[in-house]
Amino acid sequence: MIVRLETKEDILKVVLQDEWMMGILRKAKTLGLPDWWVCAGFVRSKIWDTIYDYTERTPLPDVDVVYFDPSDISEETEKTLEDQLRRLDPSVPWSVKNEARMHLVNGFAPFDSAEDAISQFAETATALGLTMTDDSELILTARLGIADAVNGIVRANPCMLASRETAAVYEARIAKKNWHLLWPHLQIIHV
Repeated sequence: MIVRLETKEDILKVVLQDEWMMGILRKAKTLGLPDWWVCAGFVRSKIWDTIYDYTERTPLPDVDVVYFDPSDISEETEKTLEDQLRRLDPSVPWSVKNEARMHLVNGFAPFDSAEDAISQFAETATALGLTMTDDSELILTARLGIADAVNGIVRANPCMLASRETAAVYEARIAKKNWHLLWPHLQIIHV
């Protein structure tokens, strides 16, 4: 049975009702990072688990926390932040990345914000992030929209179609992730 999520508000509602996810967001918020988001599979998997009416959460290989701070692009700082989160909750596979440096790793043009970086994640259904304001209001970023995520469609972000190399990265991710085994009803579009 497929549960309908049609709007950003629908997604925010299911996240607000998920104590585990809200705990993750509150812990990430304690770091006080600039332009921070918990993103990618953290959001996408919740959507897919919801639309396919899974009663148990699909395990995540990591929980991606991203932020944007051009004043300190050291990888050591990211590791220190991961350690801080691990002390708060060692059961979570934390991954912290400063998107002010990740363009160097990925060979992209520099990002202008964490939101910009999220919008360039490999799949449209993965280009999603959640953050909380100082007043604990939940915000969802989805510059590429939510249609693919809520309809169970996996397709390459248009930026991944810019070259054979980036298209190959998308295809390799699809092969490695094996999402079709976790969510058999997904429609996976190859390039």
